[in-house]
Amino acid sequence: MAAVAPRIFVSHLSGVAVFDPNGDQVGRVRDLVAILRVGRKPPRLLGLVVELSTRRRIFLPMTRVTGIESGQVITTGVLNVRRFEQRPTERLVIGELLDRRVTLVETGEEVSVRDISVQQLPARRDWEIDRVFVRKGKAGAFRRHKGETLTVEWSAVTGFSLEEHGQGAENLLATFEQLRPADLANVLHHLSPKRRAEVAAALDDDRLADVLEELPEDDQIEILGKLKEERAADVLEAMDPDDAADLLAELPEEEQERLLTLMQPDDAADVRRLMAYEEKTAGGLMTTEPIVLRPDATVADALARVRNADLSPALAAQVYVCRPPDETPTGKYLGTVHFQRLLRDPPYTLVGSILDDDLQPLDPEAALRAVAGFFATYDMVAAPVVDESGSLLGAVTVDDVLDHMLPEDWRETEFHLHEDDGLVEDEGALDGS
Repeated sequence: MAAVAPRIFVSHLSGVAVFDPNGDQVGRVRDLVAILRVGRKPPRLLGLVVELSTRRRIFLPMTRVTGIESGQVITTGVLNVRRFEQRPTERLVIGELLDRRVTLVETGEEVSVRDISVQQLPARRDWEIDRVFVRKGKAGAFRRHKGETLTVEWSAVTGFSLEEHGQGAENLLATFEQLRPADLANVLHHLSPKRRAEVAAALDDDRLADVLEELPEDDQIEILGKLKEERAADVLEAMDPDDAADLLAELPEEEQERLLTLMQPDDAADVRRLMAYEEKTAGGLMTTEPIVLRPDATVADALARVRNADLSPALAAQVYVCRPPDETPTGKYLGTVHFQRLLRDPPYTLVGSILDDDLQPLDPEAALRAVAGFFATYDMVAAPVVDESGSLLGAVTVDDVLDHMLPEDWRETEFHLHEDDGLVEDEGALDGS
C-alpha cells in the first residue's frame, strides 16, 4: 500500500529556505502560486515564489521541487531567474487566500480562512490544495472572542473565486511577523494595491513606519494617502524625521501642512527644520535624533544609550558630546566618542575626557558628493552636522548617503550580485539588462 503524502500547511512554508541538491541555499519561499479550477475541484499548486539573495523574486515550478521536509525545500538545482510575474488566472495562496471570508457549503455560515494545506498527489509530481483551516465568527472579531476552528475539504467551502472587499490581514501579518522591515516592504510592494492597503491598515504605527521607510516612493505615497489623516500623522511621527521629511516633500503643499499640523509640535518642528534644507545636502540627509550627551556623562551612561534596540547600527556607532541643551539643535558641539572607545574605557570615565575632536564636522549645506567623500576618506558610518555657531544640528548616517546616491528606483530592482553559474539558469540578459 502506497504511503500517503504528508499534508503541509502554507503558514509553515513562508520564509522556509530553498536548497539545491548540494545543500547550498538559493533563496526563501515567499508565497505559493495556485490556479483555481471549475466547480469544486481543488486548486492545483503550480509552484513557489522564491526570493533569491539578490531580492529578485522568481517562480519555482513544483516539478522542480524534489522534497519539502524538516523546514526546508529541496530543488533540482536548476532555476530560471526570470522575474516572477503573476498571470491573471493565478492566485497567491498566502497573499490572496489567507484571511478571506468564505462560506461553508453545508450550513451557509461565513467563516475566515486561517490556513490552507497542500499535498502531493500519489504517484505523481502534481500538488494541490486539499484542506482549509477556518475559524467561525464575525470578521475581525476573533481577537476578542475566539470562535470555533475546524479543518474542512476544499469542496466544503465556497467564495474563493469572488473579489472580496475588506479582506483581513491578520494571518498574512502573522506569517511575515519575523521579517525585517526591508523584507516586509518587499512583500508589500509585490501585493496588489487593495491587499497592500489592507495589510498597511493592520500594521501598528511603529511597524508601518519602519516598513514605509523601506518602500519605493510611489508605494509610500499610495499607502499614506489611504490612511485617515490622523493616523497618517501618527505614522509620520513614528518615522525617522529625515524619512518623514522626504516623504512629506513629495506631497502637495496643502497636504503637507495639514499633516504637519496634526503631528505633535516637537515632531513637526524637527521635520519642518529638515524640509528647509535641500534634499541632497548634509542638512537634508541628517537625522535630528542622534545620541547626544553632556561632557559630564560617563561611559556607562553612553553604553546605556547605545543599547537602545530602536537605534540603527549606524546611529549606535557613536555618541555626540555637547554642552546643554542635549537635544538638537544643541549648545556647542565638543566632539564624538566612538563605540569602540566606549568599550575600552572604564564605566566611570567621563565622555568629555575621551573625545575625538580631530575631524571637522559636516556643514549643513555640504553637497551629497562632499558628504560621500568624507565618509569614504575617514571610514565613517555616521558624522555630525554642525552650523556656523558650533551647534549640533543632527547626524548623517551612511545608509542615508547610500539611499540618495543609488538610482531612484533601487528599491524596486535587484542587487546585481553574481549568482553561482552551476546553480542558476540565466536565459540570456535579464529584462534587457
